[in-house]
Amino acid sequence: MKVHDGMYIDGAWRPAAGTGTIAVVNPATEEPFATVPAGEPADIDAAVRAARAAFPGWAATPPAERAARLAALRDALAARQDEIAATVTAELGAPPKLAHAVHAGLPVTVAGSYADLLGTYAFEEKVGNSTVLLEPVGVVGAITPWNYPLHQIVAKVAPALAAGCAVVVKPAEETPLTARLFAECVHEAGFPAGVVNVVTGLGHVTGQALVEHDGVDMISFTGSTAVGRRIGAAAGGAVKRVALELGGKSASVILPGADLAKAVAGSVASVMSNSGQRCNALTRVLVGADRYEEAVALAAEAAAKYPAGDRIGPLVSAAQRDRVVAYIEKGIAEGARIVAGGPRPPLERGFYVAPTVFADVTPGMTIAQEEIFGPVVAFLRYEDEEDALRIANGTEYGLAGAVWGEPEAAVAFARRMEAGQVDVNGGRFNPLAPFGGYKQSGVGRELGAHGLAEYLHTKSLQF
Repeated sequence: MKVHDGMYIDGAWRPAAGTGTIAVVNPATEEPFATVPAGEPADIDAAVRAARAAFPGWAATPPAERAARLAALRDALAARQDEIAATVTAELGAPPKLAHAVHAGLPVTVAGSYADLLGTYAFEEKVGNSTVLLEPVGVVGAITPWNYPLHQIVAKVAPALAAGCAVVVKPAEETPLTARLFAECVHEAGFPAGVVNVVTGLGHVTGQALVEHDGVDMISFTGSTAVGRRIGAAAGGAVKRVALELGGKSASVILPGADLAKAVAGSVASVMSNSGQRCNALTRVLVGADRYEEAVALAAEAAAKYPAGDRIGPLVSAAQRDRVVAYIEKGIAEGARIVAGGPRPPLERGFYVAPTVFADVTPGMTIAQEEIFGPVVAFLRYEDEEDALRIANGTEYGLAGAVWGEPEAAVAFARRMEAGQVDVNGGRFNPLAPFGGYKQSGVGRELGAHGLAEYLHTKSLQF
């Protein structure tokens, strides 16, 4: 059992305020293999005070120097990509190939994108007789999830640093080791002490303390809509800036002109990636009645290509596995037809759930409305394009989506979807494009120039 001590506060590893610890469990073996300190409000207070002290100097640092530090962070992350990937595999359960390419690789790209953006970003603009200045919000509290433990940290911290903000990170308690590696990379990159601080702990203790701290100017949170509502209410009550990236129930709409095999395979792959633990997974697939059974058969074949323990890893915890299994059982109880997978565990050990495909799902079923966050995909019939649009937009979420069909028709349909990001005919993820949702999927955007804007105030000087 590896014991990790200290919190990264004010540029150094410092003893935690209390003696509590959090066990880190390998979800493939169900065995704890490390511990980290369970932070207390005093740890958050020390981190916020360090950030407040560091903020004026960092805000006054020229953009070119901030860019140099972000480039150094990018290089530090790249140099430790193998170690980061192995850590993500150990604490999240991501298969090694996915861990290296996505969990360790994407944050390198995102950090570099903000180093590059600072070379051209205009922090001043002329508007009539005014000069509009873009200035950093201040101290940012970043509360990050376990499903993409490094990417979600970098997607918040990199734009905040580019803007000139100081940051306190509270990572998910399930995946704290990746956050500690991030803190080490920050230190190697030479950021001034206090500009970035990392405090491990439980959400209802350290997360709540961060949200409620008077020294925090903005909260950026990624996680469930239920928790996001509480954070939004608390931050709003204190008149703090808030950015929320929350849940999703994204629809993949297969129009009549689509390549059916490609569309089904792409939709199923989206749900199986990261074991379905993705807020933007295409968990509802909408197919016209005349091609429906063919699509369902293709989906069953596609799901069989994701054997548990090989191409698909375990869920992060026993609680998450049990939650997903309960949704599968709910789908069966409500009359949906299982064509692949099911509630039975595919392996004797590990928090695995069999890749599951449901057919005969109707829009009002629980599995068609609520975020499952596991390798479960629901296939729904539609009668015509208007019916498809009604079903696609018929949830409280609006994070992402996909459309497959003749290019012109697919784009026209995508424009009518209530979602923040829509892939057309398998369009690839773009780390420079804004990411975020409509409705209950959140407030604000991450990535690219839009992500940077979240961390900036405007000030107008009139002449």
